[in-house]
Amino acid sequence: MTPALPHRAGFVGIVGRTNAGKSTLLNKLANAKIAITSKKPQTTRNTIRAIVTVEEAQIIFVDTPGFHKSQSLLGQHLNKMIVATLSDVDVVLFLLDGKRPPGNEDKFMAEHLKVIDTPVIAALNKADLLGEAETEERLEEIRPLGEFSAIVPVSAKTGQNVDILFGALFGLLPESPQLYPPEMLTDQPEEHIVAEFIREKILDLTREEVPHSVAVVVEEMSERKGKDLIDIEAAIYVERDSQKGIIIGKGGSMLKEVGTRARRDIEALLGTKVNLMLWVGVEKDWRSRESAIRRLTEE
Repeated sequence: MTPALPHRAGFVGIVGRTNAGKSTLLNKLANAKIAITSKKPQTTRNTIRAIVTVEEAQIIFVDTPGFHKSQSLLGQHLNKMIVATLSDVDVVLFLLDGKRPPGNEDKFMAEHLKVIDTPVIAALNKADLLGEAETEERLEEIRPLGEFSAIVPVSAKTGQNVDILFGALFGLLPESPQLYPPEMLTDQPEEHIVAEFIREKILDLTREEVPHSVAVVVEEMSERKGKDLIDIEAAIYVERDSQKGIIIGKGGSMLKEVGTRARRDIEALLGTKVNLMLWVGVEKDWRSRESAIRRLTEE
């Protein structure tokens, strides 16, 4: 009789440049929508945890903001969060975009990874879009970037090779009992995820400078007495009056569309009907003020 493998549990930090597909991969690994996704850079602003529990292991994935050149106080704040994550996890999962060679931001991130003791697995994303020759070309470009425990071509979109990635991560986790209840998918407050779902829809529907100027805060969230319904009030903050007009739209059309789209994801998350009430306010130049960044993105 084969002896049972020891149970393992630990934290895996997902890092990489903006738009590498970290949040999409996190959702695929968790088999649930926990992190928001968008083609626009700097979508993720907080470290998001997804808890994956199987019989022999529990892996807590920590999604981080995309590493990028800081052009604002908010950008510097996000990069500090990434560096802090590297020292608090058991394994680092370094995600690279397989559709292009490693760029300066990938190489800069790789230099940070060289000076930490944490084991690093490199994952080459978008493997479903690469042929065999192109995959091998990308792997040859990645190998010199660091001492990786493994390099795994994966697809965050289709799930290709996710099982192989799980196996590689499992082997690097410490022996440990479960750290969270097995039914738990995330340790993020529901209010935080709801706010992010709303922000995601604004990212999808707006362009130019508006997406990066938006912050969402859930002001109130409560079950309506005697009904299978949750009332949610959320504030959308922008930096200028002109941006407020864009978010509201002609006759409130944009705000209504944001609410309609966000409500679908929120109802799927909470498993009940939702009455979503949104309003838009102006918090002038909030991305340049430390106190405003903490109040609007960390609460």
